[in-house]
Amino acid sequence: MGTVVASILLLRFKLRKRTNWVIVDGSNVLYWDKDEPNLHSVRLVIQKLVLDGFEPVLWFDANVGYLVSGRYMNSASLSKALRYPARRITVSPKGTPADPLLISDAERLRALIVTNDRFRDWQEHFPRVTKQDAFLRGRIKNNQVCLR
Repeated sequence: MGTVVASILLLRFKLRKRTNWVIVDGSNVLYWDKDEPNLHSVRLVIQKLVLDGFEPVLWFDANVGYLVSGRYMNSASLSKALRYPARRITVSPKGTPADPLLISDAERLRALIVTNDRFRDWQEHFPRVTKQDAFLRGRIKNNQVCLR
C-alpha cells in the first residue's frame, strides 16, 4: 500500500506543471510607453505575461515611487497601484541597483528577463546577459504590448 501511495505522489510531482517564471525589470518597463515613467505600462505588461502563461516577478529600483508619484513606494504600495501581489514585487534597497538582484533572481528561477536593458555593466559578473535568448524585449504602442 505504501509503495502505491509513494508512486502516485511521485507521479503527481512529475506531472505537476512547472511554474513559468519571468522576471520583469519594472524600472525599465516603466518607460515603454512614450518614454515617460508610468505604472500603467507595467500593468499592461503584467496582464500580457499572465495571459501568455507566465508568472511575473517584478523588480524596481528604490526611486520608482518618486518617478511615478513623487514619494517613496514600497512593494505594498506598488501592489495596490498595480493590482498585483506584493509578494511578487521587490523594490531594491536605497543605493542598490535592482539590476544585479533581478539578474540573480532570474538565474535562480531559470527565468527570462523582460527588459530592453542590455545590462552591459553586469556582463562580466553575469555572462548569461550576453545571450539574447535570456530576454523578452518589448514596447507598448497604442496601449498594446508587443513582446519579442
